[in-house]
Amino acid sequence: MTFSRTSQIAAAPTSLPVARLAFRPFFLLAALFSILSLVVWFAFWHGDILLRPQGGLMFWHQHEMLFGFAAAVVTGFLLTAVQNWTGLPSLKGGPLLGLVALWLAGRVLMAFPLGLPGWLVAAVDLAFVPLVAAVMASLVIRARRWRNLVFLPALGLLTLANLLMHLGVLVGKAELIRPAAHLAVLLITLLMVVVGGRVIAMFTANRLGLTRKAPIPILETLSLGSVMAVVASQLLIVLGAPLPTWLLAGLMGLSALANAVRLSRWGGQHSWREPLLWGLHLSYACIPLGLAMWALALLAGSRADAALHALTIGGMGTMMLSMMARVSLGHTARPIRTLPGIGVALGLMVAAALLRSPVLVMFPQITHWTYNLGIIFWCLAYGVFLFHYTGPLLSPRADGKDG
Repeated sequence: MTFSRTSQIAAAPTSLPVARLAFRPFFLLAALFSILSLVVWFAFWHGDILLRPQGGLMFWHQHEMLFGFAAAVVTGFLLTAVQNWTGLPSLKGGPLLGLVALWLAGRVLMAFPLGLPGWLVAAVDLAFVPLVAAVMASLVIRARRWRNLVFLPALGLLTLANLLMHLGVLVGKAELIRPAAHLAVLLITLLMVVVGGRVIAMFTANRLGLTRKAPIPILETLSLGSVMAVVASQLLIVLGAPLPTWLLAGLMGLSALANAVRLSRWGGQHSWREPLLWGLHLSYACIPLGLAMWALALLAGSRADAALHALTIGGMGTMMLSMMARVSLGHTARPIRTLPGIGVALGLMVAAALLRSPVLVMFPQITHWTYNLGIIFWCLAYGVFLFHYTGPLLSPRADGKDG
C-alpha cells in the first residue's frame, strides 16, 4: 500500500507535459530568461538601473548569460539526449521540477539578493550544474556508455569557473572574474564542438540526401584536442600559472583552422534552403571566427571582447536556438520543419554576432548602434522561438507517448 501510494505521488507530476523531459522546461525558461535579462541590460546601456543584482550589473550580465541562459539550454539538451544515448529513462516528474526550481532559485537570488549573505546566494547558484552532472553520470555509468563521460569533466570545470566568478565578488578580487568567465565560454565552446561534430554533418546528410563524408581521424582529433588544449591553457591562467601569450594565441589559431576545415566537409554549402541546417553551420563557423579573433587580440595585446561575442552570440546563441527549434519538434513528435519566422530569427542572431564582433572591430565609431541592434536582434529572435514553441513545449506529444 505504501509503495503504491508513493508511486502515484511520484508519477503525478509526469502527467504535466512540461515535466516529461528536461528540454521542455529548460528550453522554455532559457529563452524567456534571455529576453528578460537582455531587456535589463539594454536599459542599463541607456542609463536606467532596473536591478541591483549580486555582484553588480556588469558581473550579473556576464554570469547570467553563461550560468543562467546557457547552462539551462545545455541541461535541457544533455538530460534529454542522455536518454537516447543510454536507453535509460532520464529525469522527469517531481525530480525534474525540483531541478527546475533550483535553477529558478539561483536566477531569482542573483537578481534580487534580498539582503542574504553573498555566500548563500552563491551556494544556491553553484548547486545546479553539479546536480546535472550527477544525473548524467548515473545514467552513463549504469549503461556503460563511456564515450559520453566527456561531458562530465566539462560540467565539473564549469562549476569551478562559476565558483571562481563568485569568489571574485565575495572576496573582492575582480581579477578572478574575467579569466573565470573566459574559461566558462571556452568550456561551452568545447561542448559545442563535441555536439556539433556528432549531429551537424548527420542532420545535413540525412535531410538533403547527401553522401556523408567519412571523418578524417587526425582532423577530428586535432579539432577536438586543440579546443581541449585551449581550455586547459585557460584553466592554468585562472589558477595563476604563467603562460606565454603566444602559446595560447597559437593554440587558438590552430583550433580555429582545424575546426574551419572540419566544418567545410559537412556540406553546409548545400543547406541554404533549410534554416535549421544553415543555422547550425553558421553557428559552428562562429567558433573558428571567435577563436581566430581571440588569437589576434592576444597578439595585439588588446581585450578579447569582440571575439567573446562571436563565440557567445554567434556560436552559443545561434546554435542553441537552432538546436532548440529542432529538438523541440522531434521530441514532441512533430514534423521537423522550419516554422514561419525561424529562418528570420536565425538570420537575426547571425547578424547580431557579426555586428557585435567583426563589424564592431572594423567600425568602433558605431559602438552604440552595434550594442543596441545586437540586443534587439537577440530578443526578437528568441521571441519568435517562444511564439512558436511555448504551446508544443507545454503540450503532450503529438503521438500521445510520454516524453
